Amino acid sequence: MNIDLKRFVQQLEALQGRLDRLYQHIDTSNCKSSLLPSAFKELGIASEELQVAMEELLVQAEESAAMQIKLAAERQRYQDLVEFLPSACLETDTNGKITQANRAAAKMLNISKRFLVGKPLDIFLIKSDRRKFPAKLIEIQQRNVKQEWIAQIQPRQGEPLEAALTVTPDCNLENQPIRLHWIVQDISDRQQALRELNRNHINLYQDRPRHVYHKGETVSLQPQIIWLVCQGVLKLSTFSESGDEIILGLAGKSICFGSRMTSLPICQATVLSETAELVGISLTEISASSELSNSLLPHINQRLQQTEFLLAIAGKRQITDRLHCFLSWLKEEFGQPTKEGTRLTIRLTHQDFANACCTTRVTITRLFSQLQQQGKISFDAQRHLVLRE
Repeated sequence: MNIDLKRFVQQLEALQGRLDRLYQHIDTSNCKSSLLPSAFKELGIASEELQVAMEELLVQAEESAAMQIKLAAERQRYQDLVEFLPSACLETDTNGKITQANRAAAKMLNISKRFLVGKPLDIFLIKSDRRKFPAKLIEIQQRNVKQEWIAQIQPRQGEPLEAALTVTPDCNLENQPIRLHWIVQDISDRQQALRELNRNHINLYQDRPRHVYHKGETVSLQPQIIWLVCQGVLKLSTFSESGDEIILGLAGKSICFGSRMTSLPICQATVLSETAELVGISLTEISASSELSNSLLPHINQRLQQTEFLLAIAGKRQITDRLHCFLSWLKEEFGQPTKEGTRLTIRLTHQDFANACCTTRVTITRLFSQLQQQGKISFDAQRHLVLRE
């Protein structure tokens, strides 16, 4: 491209010289029209302006070429850096097909790099995780944020290993994911250590009295008690200044909650299932036992992760996106596979959905009606929601 521009500038310079010479030899006294010299003069001026423009364009093209060379060098440096990272790095399209992989990925999966490209990532997962992969891809693109997923990798002709898959969407100008970047880390040793630690942990449910509550009842949140769910589901909520309910979470089995776990002035727990069984653990007992504190940490972590996800849902601009994400989360947390689809084991009112999605009950009713007409949801004989997607 630069050679063509230089040649064009040279041709313009030659043309300019010919015009100058032609204009100098014009005998204006013999011209039948006085316009001819003026025309030559105007043509010469235009030629000069065009030549200047082309020279500027040539400079810009050279600067652009230099920038392209610099970017190519930076890109190569980045690729070289990724190539020799100790962690397995892969790039896939939004359907999970591998487009790039580094040496560590090829080594982990026990397959040559050139044979990795073009293969679906999920063929290197064990069967149970492979079934979850399509739903995980949908969730990644809907949430459009960095996520971590624990799964079991199945290398070619090797033993399965536990891995942490960290995935980051790469988006276009419209903030739509166009590719996915994966970092896969072998955590088999770490998981084994955790299992050993868990075996030494205290059984939080053993030798503790169980408190039974029934649907619609409210659990008393005593300041010195942390409640741990053994069975059933409870709705955790607070209220705005105008009296509107705000859902903070849904506490299922192994989720803990209590007034000391929130700074909100008003917080209540209402039983959603037919019955709920809880055990209470006093803060005095927790403070006195490091083993008990360590045993509670995973349960507290579950509660925090749930809160973060509900916050992410509330942050979405479109109401339809909020509802879709909330339904996907309910499907994963409380879904039961049936012939008709995935049945939610808990029943939420339209107002509950509205509170969780930061909208009105009327809007939720209208959206549910549309989803029913599209065949995406239905209700069984007990009025439990069934997701068909």
